[in-house]
Amino acid sequence: MFVVVAVVASLSVPAALAADDRASASSLPDTLPGTPAPLEIVAEIQHTVDDAVARFRAMDEAGLLALVSDEYRTGSLTKAGIAEQLRVVFSLHDQVRARVRIDAVRMVGDLAWVYSSGEVTGRLRLVGGSTPVASWTRELEIARRENGRWRLFGYQR
Repeated sequence: MFVVVAVVASLSVPAALAADDRASASSLPDTLPGTPAPLEIVAEIQHTVDDAVARFRAMDEAGLLALVSDEYRTGSLTKAGIAEQLRVVFSLHDQVRARVRIDAVRMVGDLAWVYSSGEVTGRLRLVGGSTPVASWTRELEIARRENGRWRLFGYQR
């Protein structure tokens, strides 16, 4: 789920990153908005992230876009923009990989504010060799439950 926006914005197999990243990620300030998400919701979101990472690795554009709300918006980025940029990433690479770690999930009303860290790499079609595509640390993405599934909704302020 969050891998979609991570790759587009710079755009989700969960794995710990380097030890220093783990240490810095655990130092999120106590003043985050909302309240800590119940463990059940964190598990649901982790499952969605795992699904997104698998779909990303399979270069499944339609499957990834199914995890994004039709109402998605963060700044000028919309679902249509995400779709276009996924096509570009997939056209440039013959293989992509992602690692995403959820750092914190906070509930703000019925929205899940998800802070994550991760990295995306890809193998360029014409050149070969793995290259970094994007990385992020403790970035915010907002999700909401739609029709029983968590979907990216965006930061719509």
